[in-house]
Amino acid sequence: MSTATVQEHVETSASGKAGIEMMTITVRIRRYNPEVDAAPHWVDYQVTADPTARILDSLHKIKWEQDGSLTFRRSCAHGVCGSDAMRINGKNRLACKALVKDLNPTKPITVEPIQGLPVLKDLVVDMEPFFQAYRDVKPFLIAHGNEPTRERIQSQKDRDRFDDTTKCILCAACTTSCPVFWADGQYFGPAAIVNAHRFIFDSRDDGANERLEILNDREGVWRCRTTFNCTEACPRGIQITQAIAEVKRALITRRVI
Repeated sequence: MSTATVQEHVETSASGKAGIEMMTITVRIRRYNPEVDAAPHWVDYQVTADPTARILDSLHKIKWEQDGSLTFRRSCAHGVCGSDAMRINGKNRLACKALVKDLNPTKPITVEPIQGLPVLKDLVVDMEPFFQAYRDVKPFLIAHGNEPTRERIQSQKDRDRFDDTTKCILCAACTTSCPVFWADGQYFGPAAIVNAHRFIFDSRDDGANERLEILNDREGVWRCRTTFNCTEACPRGIQITQAIAEVKRALITRRVI
């Protein structure tokens, strides 16, 4: 590699990808520290960002270079763990999948916690009500009878029946985009129903009727108003509204097909 090529490589690495012009963006974050703040408030941060970078990268720069007190969750940073669900420009998204260039960066990019769950600090919410609803629908295989001596066989057709709802990463983007959940935190919410669907329609499972009775509660599937907010918010592309409708149909017909 020639000296000129090495220098070009170093310059490209320092400034971003080749052919990509860095830009200064304003990230407007809804901050709240219960120890010192009477109410949430907005704070603007100026960040130099690659337009093709993720908003999570900008949050890292703010925390590491400007304000170490900024608090948010993240883990894998690749859209698998579901830890960094936030309300970005008014929509629920994963910060690790939202690109700066897609967020109208010429204007302030707003970042706030997902709605409907208690805010603990800044962008961190209390996920316990969400996970309690998840636990309540018994999201595990229920099988009666003797323990099998080999794996439970399932046809590809039977597996395909519930394939879509196996994709849930429990990020809560769907549940916290639901206006019914905002108004009544007792509603099971889309994510819990999706995870019940995954087992209700599993041919190996014997607990379908039990889960259907749980979801037949006044805070169950009948609270859904079919606004499609949940489907639009899901970062995995799960057809959530359809899954909820299928659970409703199973309740009415008492047939799991």
